[in-house]
Amino acid sequence: MTVILRALETAVPPTVLIQTEARDVFAAQPGLTRLGTRLVRTCFDGSGIDTRYTAVEELTRTQRSENPVFFDAASGEMFSPSTKVRNDIFAVQATKLFVESARKALDACAGIGPSDVTHVITVSCTGFFNPGPDYKVVRALGLNPGVQRYHLGFMGCYAAFPALRAAKSFCEADPEAVVLVVSAELCSLHVRTSNNPDAIMGSSLFADGAAAAVVSAKELPQTGAGISLDHFETTLTPVGEESMAWNIGDQGFEMVLGSYVPHIIDEHIVGALEPLLARDPIVSALPYRDIRHWAIHPGGRSILDKVEAKLGLSAEQLKPARETLRNYGNMSSATVLFVLKHILEQVPDETADGAEERICSMAFGPGLTVETGLFTKVPGQPRAAGAASQAAAFAQPVAV
Repeated sequence: MTVILRALETAVPPTVLIQTEARDVFAAQPGLTRLGTRLVRTCFDGSGIDTRYTAVEELTRTQRSENPVFFDAASGEMFSPSTKVRNDIFAVQATKLFVESARKALDACAGIGPSDVTHVITVSCTGFFNPGPDYKVVRALGLNPGVQRYHLGFMGCYAAFPALRAAKSFCEADPEAVVLVVSAELCSLHVRTSNNPDAIMGSSLFADGAAAAVVSAKELPQTGAGISLDHFETTLTPVGEESMAWNIGDQGFEMVLGSYVPHIIDEHIVGALEPLLARDPIVSALPYRDIRHWAIHPGGRSILDKVEAKLGLSAEQLKPARETLRNYGNMSSATVLFVLKHILEQVPDETADGAEERICSMAFGPGLTVETGLFTKVPGQPRAAGAASQAAAFAQPVAV
C-alpha cells in the first residue's frame, strides 16, 4: 500500500518583518550591554534571513497602537507581556492560520471534500487552548463531527514528522482514511529583548507560519505533484539534552538554543541517517549527493552549512531549505513542510530519464531529537493556471 501526501499548502500572517529593520529595533533596546548589542547585530546579520512573518502587528514601525503590548513604534521600546497575554493572542491568531492552510490544502486536493476527512492531526508548540485547533478546524471547515482528532503539542521543530508518520499509520490501518495534517506556529509571540545569547538567537530566527497536508492511500486523481511517504525514523543523539530545549516562563516561552547545536548535528548526522537509509537498500548504497532532493529543516544557517558540508551535498540540493529560511525564517514545526512544498513545485528534470525523484528529509528538535523521512516525489498533472505558485513567492516575498 502506498500512502501519498496529495496536497500541501502554506499560509503566513500579513505582517512582514524586514530582518535589518528588526535588527535595529532589538539592538536599540535600553538595558542591552555592549556585548548584548554586538550579539544582536551578529545573530541577525548572520541568520541567512531577509524577511519573516508575524501575527503580532505591533512588531513593525508602521503600526501605531494607543496601548501597545509588545512594541511602541513611537518610542522604539519593546515590552515583555505575560505568558497569558501572549497565549490569548495565540488562541485567536493561530486559529486563523490553522483554518486557512487546512482549507487551502483541501481545495487543492482533487476528489477530496470536507466530508471525506476521517482524521485531523494538528501540531503546535507555541501556544495552548481547548477546545483546541483540531476542534476549530473541524468546525470551521464543516468536517464530520465524528472525525478522529489528535493534537501534537510542545514537541518543537521536528513535530511535523510524528504527525505525518501517524497519518501514514492511519491510512495503512484503514485504506479509506483521509488524514488532514495541519501545523501552525506563532514563534514571534515569544520573542523578547535580552542580553541572554539564547534569547537573542531566538529573536533573530523565529517566525510565524502554517502548513497543511492531505494524506491518503485511496485511489484519487493527482492533479499536482505529491509525495509518497515511504519510511520514517527517529533518533536521539547521545548528547545535546541541555543544548536545545523549550520551556514555559512567566514572560513567554523560553528557547534554549546552544551554540554547540550545529556541532552536535555535524558529529551525529551520519549516524542519525543510517536507520532511515537502511530501510531502502538501493538508496543506502548511494552517495548522499546522489539522492536527488534534501528537505532539511532550516533551524539556522549554521545548521544548514554543517549538513551541506558533512554530507557533501551541492548548493542546489540545499536551495529549498536556504530559500525557505531566507524568505520565511524558522517557523518551528511548519518549516520543513514549506521546504517540501518548494521541492514539490520544482520543474521536473527532463534529463533524469524517468528516474524516481527521492527525497531525504530531516528535522531537529529538543533532546536533541533527529526525525528523518525518506519519500518519493509523485508526478501529477500541471496545476490550473490561476493557482498560486510558491516558487514565485520565493523569488520575491510578499505578504499573503
